[in-house]
Amino acid sequence: MNTTNKVKRLETDYLIIGAGASGMAFADTLLTDTNATMVIVDKLQKPGGHWNHAYPFVTLHQPSSFYGVSSTKLGDDTIDKSGFNRGLINLATGTAINAYYEDVMSRRFLTSGRVQYFPMCEYQGNGQFKSLVSGKTFEVTVNKKIVDAIHMKTEVPSTHTPNFKVNTEIKFIPINGLVNLKSTPEAYIIIGGGKTGVDACLWLLKHQVDPDRITWIISRDAWFTNRINTQPSPDYLKCFLNDSACQLEALEKAKTIPELFELFEASGVFLRLDKNVTPKMYHGATVSQIELEQLRRIKNTVRLGRVKKIEKDTIHLEQGNITVRPNAVLVNCSANALKHAKMKPIFNKNTITIQSVRKGQLVFSAAFIAHIEANFPDDDSKKNDVCKEIPMPDKATDWIKITALSYTNQNKWSKHKELTKWLYNNRLDGFSHLIRDIQPDNIELQEVLERISKSQNPAMEKLKKFAAEI
Repeated sequence: MNTTNKVKRLETDYLIIGAGASGMAFADTLLTDTNATMVIVDKLQKPGGHWNHAYPFVTLHQPSSFYGVSSTKLGDDTIDKSGFNRGLINLATGTAINAYYEDVMSRRFLTSGRVQYFPMCEYQGNGQFKSLVSGKTFEVTVNKKIVDAIHMKTEVPSTHTPNFKVNTEIKFIPINGLVNLKSTPEAYIIIGGGKTGVDACLWLLKHQVDPDRITWIISRDAWFTNRINTQPSPDYLKCFLNDSACQLEALEKAKTIPELFELFEASGVFLRLDKNVTPKMYHGATVSQIELEQLRRIKNTVRLGRVKKIEKDTIHLEQGNITVRPNAVLVNCSANALKHAKMKPIFNKNTITIQSVRKGQLVFSAAFIAHIEANFPDDDSKKNDVCKEIPMPDKATDWIKITALSYTNQNKWSKHKELTKWLYNNRLDGFSHLIRDIQPDNIELQEVLERISKSQNPAMEKLKKFAAEI
């Protein structure tokens, strides 16, 4: 059967490549701020990007209040009464997030009459894409911009190919496979010290697995963000502000970079698994204090570098080997969620490349970039000036670099009245409206704001100094 049908021609203002979290956030803001038409192309059958492949028990590790798209609330702000996140704002499940993006696409985007959505289609460049189902080719005349919303490629365990060889006789599964076990393994070996590895360990502990049956291979320990400091609620505003003040005061006080991280830990800004191991990784993941206590129950932690090869009864690592117990299941959690893509100017002639403009908030960044596109003069240099791209962190010291860039961007935004207003009203920002609504007679919070104000300038100078050192 001939699938090379006649090319179908389309015309639109914006061609958006990717219906994942950042592509959806960009389109949503553009829909609000402009009368533009959009064509959205994605390889998957449903919007939501990597959430379509996520493991069944995945949740956000930040509150739902500032995730998703600007126009539509995700989840609720109720406090968890049970579980490892109890006492903190509810975290949306993967199932809820997938349903949310489907609803936004069908009820908001498509009903607007200004969005055309082409799932199961692969973009081929130069305004062309091809259906993976029918084989039909589409050619798009783009009146304004092509938006690359897949540059920061997301990798999840179920689609990740490990960079080490695995003996086929070994029971080796992605984290998704844990829910499909047909018999009880004698032991579990978790490969990966990042957020996915954390989630695998917590899931096993939640299901009453004896910690002694869990071996956790951690190639690099991570600094974790204390989740209580990320709660966008008046009840937790003091925690957020105190966290900001402690960061600035630590920067002001620290004489060396190692001392800086020691001060962060001492003040509750950062958490780590083992007090005797200095973390070398920072990916921005959050944990609660209860989760950390649970993770510390696992005593069989292996810190011998990355896995090099897995044989029938042996795992070979960079700095040694460990034995695989009979009837053990190995759980691959080594995928890096966000690829460390090469940074490029966000606005470049007829192309917009979605990247972070605030540390740890790619979805917010996509919405912000769309707002700049819609409301700033059509001048790439001016737009890029307020949208300096921020790379994904990897090493612990990357916190310094991305924080410096994030503060630089934020400082520029504060000089634009219109941007200040937009941040105040945008749900993806999380905290601007809470801070601006602090009343003068709230002595407790005003004192924390004074600490922030006092330390800000010397902290920024120290941040520049540390950034230059690394």
